[in-house]
Amino acid sequence: MTNETQPTYHLTIQNFPLGERPRERLQNYGPAALSTAELIAIMLRVGRPGENAVSLGTRLLSEFGGLNGLVKASFSELANTKGLGTAKIAQLKAGLELGRRLLLTSPDARPQITSPTDVANLLMLEMGNLEQEHLRTMLLDTKNRLLASPTVYIGNVNASIVRVGEVFREAVRENATSIIIAHNHPSGDPTPSSEDVQVTRSIVKAGKLLNIEVLDHIVIGYQRFVSLKERGLGFNEI
Repeated sequence: MTNETQPTYHLTIQNFPLGERPRERLQNYGPAALSTAELIAIMLRVGRPGENAVSLGTRLLSEFGGLNGLVKASFSELANTKGLGTAKIAQLKAGLELGRRLLLTSPDARPQITSPTDVANLLMLEMGNLEQEHLRTMLLDTKNRLLASPTVYIGNVNASIVRVGEVFREAVRENATSIIIAHNHPSGDPTPSSEDVQVTRSIVKAGKLLNIEVLDHIVIGYQRFVSLKERGLGFNEI
């Protein structure tokens, strides 16, 4: 038996089929067709040994609680993350700041949510591979344009843990007129559980009291999603 170290193989972006590489997808279909992790990968340009740029982008979103967490993270906090050097952090922070300034100057540039598929396109790649459940709220204005998408809970999403006050806190702060709830199933199967329905029912009921409409609850699995609103779960009974 030999003690030689076995080589570790990983899929770099250059190994992706040409039509699936982030830059080529952006060129062919526009930036709206890319996931958040893919857009981050373009800003970072390269990953690190054993982790391509898309995987690095996905990990950053998970570690910092989504795009909002990355925006709020300090330079020094990002510097403590594997795979990020000074140049990558500067590129990332500059890109995020440009996006923030654009939102301040042009509300019409915000993504508009018109269907469950719009939600899935924004969140599926980021949330579909998470190892823990994450509950997020998508905060919308009067035209269903996205104001923010904060992470509310990390861990088991069930009725005994979720406090509706936490779910609506940022919505009240941002003057959102409606919200969409989204959470993932680490198993990869997005089939709603009885707990998911119970949580939805509680949140919808609280939204009526706060005059903030809950438009949907999306459960995200691996490359699949389910809309509880479309299935009439947790909505029609109230």
